[in-house]
Formats: sequence, C-alpha cells, structure tokens
Amino acid sequence: MKNRVVCYFSAIQTEQPVVYRLIKNYDLIVNILKADINPQKEGFLVVEMEGEKDKYEGGIAFLKNLGIIVEPLSETVLWQEDICIQCGACASFCPTEALSIDRDSMLVSFENSKCVVCGMCLDCCPTRAIKLHFEVKEAV
Repeated sequence: MKNRVVCYFSAIQTEQPVVYRLIKNYDLIVNILKADINPQKEGFLVVEMEGEKDKYEGGIAFLKNLGIIVEPLSETVLWQEDICIQCGACASFCPTEALSIDRDSMLVSFENSKCVVCGMCLDCCPTRAIKLHFEVKEAV
C-alpha cells in the first residue's frame, strides 16, 4: 500500500520522533515530500508512506493516537499542455524536476508522481497553464 498524506502537528507533537517510529515500529517506507514548521513549532508534513496494508493502517492509527491530524493529500498540480507555450520558466523553478525540459526537443513535460505541490511553478507561468487541482478523496 502506498499513499500520500498530510500530517498537521501542534507544538507538542513536533517534539516527538514520529517518522522514526513509523519506520521502526511499522516497517514503513517514509518519504518526506514537503514540511513546514512555524516559529511556534506548529506545522505540517507531507509524506508518502508505503508498506503492507496492516502496517500502513497501524502507522496511521499511531499518528492519530498522538493527536496528529492526518488527511489524504488532496491537492495536485494540473499542467495544461494545450495552453503551455513551452517557455520553460516552470522547469527552472521546479525543485523536484516534475516539470522538466527535454534538451533535445526543448519541450516541457510534467511527471505528476514527482510533484510535491510546492506551488513554485504557479506564479512563473505566463499563460497560467499550471494550476492547483483539488481532489475529493476517501478518508485515510
């Protein structure tokens, strides 16, 4: 089982070794895609977690028992190829190379599985060919 989730932390919860426990106790592969902790030590963590279904569900239950709010990642970037003018501005800002330029053809391409929804590409696109797309997903 493999899913992307957003975990919202309070100041008390940020002091916990959460990722360590998910790996050690639940044998999950945890890939941190994005994280933000404010000066008050509150914040969020976007992670991709992979493992056997029962261990994945145990890991989610562990997070919720700590009081961490866990939601499915419901926001994705939508690249509208028909609107794109292939300027490449977005690729220069994309930290994960989800948006990239093929140097031989000089064409932009988008690989959604690499996207961490950081939003850096949104404002640099002159034609607004990139936008946020909100999905409705089942509860985790």
